[in-house]
Order: sequence, then structure tokens, then C-alpha cells
Amino acid sequence: MHAPWAVRLTMTLLAAAAGGVAHADIYSFVDATGVTHFSNVPVDARYRLLLAAPVEAPTGHPGKWLAKSALYDPMIERAARSAAVRPELVRAVIVVESAFNPRALSKRGAQGLMQLRPSTARRYGVSDAFDPEQNITAGAHYLRDLMARFGNDLELALAAYNAGEDAVERYGRSIPPFSETRHYVPNVMRVYRKLLAQQRSS
Repeated sequence: MHAPWAVRLTMTLLAAAAGGVAHADIYSFVDATGVTHFSNVPVDARYRLLLAAPVEAPTGHPGKWLAKSALYDPMIERAARSAAVRPELVRAVIVVESAFNPRALSKRGAQGLMQLRPSTARRYGVSDAFDPEQNITAGAHYLRDLMARFGNDLELALAAYNAGEDAVERYGRSIPPFSETRHYVPNVMRVYRKLLAQQRSS
């Protein structure tokens, strides 16, 4: 497992007029000290496009949470190590799920950084899904269990994380034909691969 590496998100997302959804292209680069920077305004030539997709941030102004995202690095590293998954995967899920807003609450009741459904939170013994440590730990272990269930197929695991395990099974252990899921899986994969590439080159 990699040693902890600081993630500094300086992105300010543009809030949409309705629905509590923020839209922004996300750019990133790793500086000489190994710090990963994120922004929606690529003023530095080192920035490369990481994600071009809407990011839901239902509560509060997302920029203030993104600026503090490095605070969650130790939690991400601990949870990833405990669950035997890559920290870059946990980070990628958090970026797409909540944009590092620990108070995020979806219309379907998913909560916190990794947008745990209440049933998933109960399954992993979470007493407060808005507590970052509990949320990240449960989310990382859920990813591990999904990977085990679906034969280490990361795309199927992510589809199950988004649409539910039963939906993936119902559609013949394939990505369900839901618009949200069909966008979600490649978005997380794109962020994950970019973070992996940055980590390996830093």
C-alpha cells in the first residue's frame, strides 16, 4: 500500500439553477512534492482534464468541501488498507459521488462522502453515515465485497455500487441499462485511472 499522499482540491463548482446539481470540468496535476491539485479553472499548463461530468453536491456550497478534501486523506488510506482496495479507487468514488461533501444527501437518501444507502450503512455497522471516518470505512469495505462478488470485475462492482447488487444480477451480471449507471461507471473509471497514473508518475 502506498504511503499517504496529500490531495488538495481547489475546485469551485458552478451551481446549477435547480436540483442542487453542480456542473464543472475537473482538471488535475501532481506537483513536484507529490501533491495532487484539482481545479475547474486550469490556469496552470500542467493541468489535464480529469472528469467532464456533472457532480452532485446536494447540500451546501461544494467549493468549501473540496478545498478541505486533504483532511480525509488519512481516513482514505486507513480504510483502503483495511479493506485491501486501492486508495485511488476510494478517492475516485468520493469525487464522483459527493465531490468531498461529507454532508451530501441524495434524493434517494444516500448519505455522506461515499453516498451510503441506509441499508448499506446498517450492513457495515455505521451509526452515523455523515461521520467521514465511518462513511469512508464502510464504503471501502463495500467496494471490496462487491469486487469479491463480481469476480474482481471493477466495472461491475461500480455498477452495483451505483444501481445495487440485485440490478447487476438481474441484467445477467452486466451493467444495467440505466442512464445514470451507464454514465457513473465510466466517470469513476476515468478518475480512478487518472489518479493511478498520477500516483505512479509522482
